Amino acid sequence: MEKFTIHILLVEDSASDARLLRRIFLHADQEQWQMLHVERLSEAIDASRENSASSLDNSQIVSRRQRRFDLVLLDLSLPDSIGLDTLKEFRAAIPDIPVVVLTSLDDEDLAMQALAEGAQDYLVKDQITIQRLVRAIRYAIERSEILNQLRESEERTLQALAKEQELNELKSNFVAMVSHEFRTPMTTIRTAVDILEYNSDKLTDDRRTKYFARIQNAINQMLHLLDEILFLSKIEAAKLEYKPTLLNLENFCSELTDILQINAGSQHSIIFTCQGKPTQAQMDEDLLNYILTNLISNAIKYSPQHSTIWFDLICKDRLATFQVRDRGMGIPLKDQARLFQTFYRASNVGVIQGTGLGLTIVKKCVELHRGYIQLESEQGVGTTVIVTLPLE
Repeated sequence: MEKFTIHILLVEDSASDARLLRRIFLHADQEQWQMLHVERLSEAIDASRENSASSLDNSQIVSRRQRRFDLVLLDLSLPDSIGLDTLKEFRAAIPDIPVVVLTSLDDEDLAMQALAEGAQDYLVKDQITIQRLVRAIRYAIERSEILNQLRESEERTLQALAKEQELNELKSNFVAMVSHEFRTPMTTIRTAVDILEYNSDKLTDDRRTKYFARIQNAINQMLHLLDEILFLSKIEAAKLEYKPTLLNLENFCSELTDILQINAGSQHSIIFTCQGKPTQAQMDEDLLNYILTNLISNAIKYSPQHSTIWFDLICKDRLATFQVRDRGMGIPLKDQARLFQTFYRASNVGVIQGTGLGLTIVKKCVELHRGYIQLESEQGVGTTVIVTLPLE
């Protein structure tokens, strides 16, 4: 078993009591015990914080290897603090180091109050012996380690429970979303097929073409939904690979704009501009295509008819910045922080179709490029989404 040196902080303003404890430690085991002596509570707190766990996040369980001291021997009567307030203040500032209280009073009520405030033990100074002191220190450290282990186990259990609840909620949302998003196109297809099957002789060619177009559009909706689900499943399974190739960004964005403009028809105008020196970039063409297609399609979807979508590419300082701006409905401030969560949709989308998957996937694709995404929006004014990616 590994043998640890026990580091002890003695907080004691009485020089004679401090000398007595030092002699006891010298007789206990010089190789295993190391002690630092301070006289004030403020000094004890500062010393405990140096290179200790106080700089760690409060949610982290702290082990002995992360603490500067294994135990504090704390006198309750100090120049800058008196009584149980001394213990309370130290525990509030340094909660992870076990404390054994030292006092001149043989008071059972005070001892019980000290234990209730978090002390591991209580020693009356004129009753301290080598055996009693060593036993109190070892037991206090052992109890503290057990409590830490119990807290760590509790934390892991709570995290596992939260993860399970999150997964259950995710599954429920997924089932609800898929059921809803598939129901509409399936209903459209079934209705159109029934009309074409039972009333075909009564339909004009234009009407038949219209119903076939509805069927085709509904099929495309379902295929798009399936693509998003498969895309997300690859991301969650860490199977989505980043495969950069050499791209001419200006040409890539210009061609993408032409395709999306054809799909948008005359209902929206997409204006593409390129600033900075056009350059070659090392990026994943498929992932970049998904990012930009989704952002521009969203801008179209949530903007009024006959409005303009601005798509800008800015190449500068080895970075490519893609900016998509619209004057659509905008996003409520309360929704903006959650837009990149799976299945989350803004509260003002109404009956506009969507899965809540697009921006989640976009963010993952951006992160695979080691880039970042920003969103600025005001309800009723419009939205600007900015994606910044390294050129190499």
